[in-house]
Amino acid sequence: MIEMELAGVRVELPTNQPIVLLKERAGERYLPIWIGAAEAAAIALALQGVVTPRPMTHDLLKNILDDLGVTVHRIVVTELREGTFFAQLDMRRNGDSLEISSRPSDAIAIAVRMSVPIFASEDVLAEASILIPGDEDEEVEKFREFLENITPEDFEP
Repeated sequence: MIEMELAGVRVELPTNQPIVLLKERAGERYLPIWIGAAEAAAIALALQGVVTPRPMTHDLLKNILDDLGVTVHRIVVTELREGTFFAQLDMRRNGDSLEISSRPSDAIAIAVRMSVPIFASEDVLAEASILIPGDEDEEVEKFREFLENITPEDFEP
């Protein structure tokens, strides 16, 4: 497993399809994952620290896990099968380990809220990662600027 960091969420043009971009923590590969608009908004809001008047779905799930004494240890993007990414939440409760299958977008939305590390399997990175040409710091800065200016309305159809 390779530890990743969340480089950002953005809308890919010209399709207006939201993507989440993960970057190797100790490497140069990026992993773009196309996600749904609702999940993109959930991730972006959490990254910005926006607190909604009522809990969104991922906030609700975090609250339930907290109240049940379940800790999320990490999330892992486990595989890419027929163009679809798969992930799992590695959790613990009373000394027992639990692995729950998830869409990567939901797992990342939870990871952001619970401040847990994100990993990807080497197989997924070998198959789907990209190297972004040019100055990586400039590209990351573009994502940060995007995050600072994004609103939930940007993800509406």
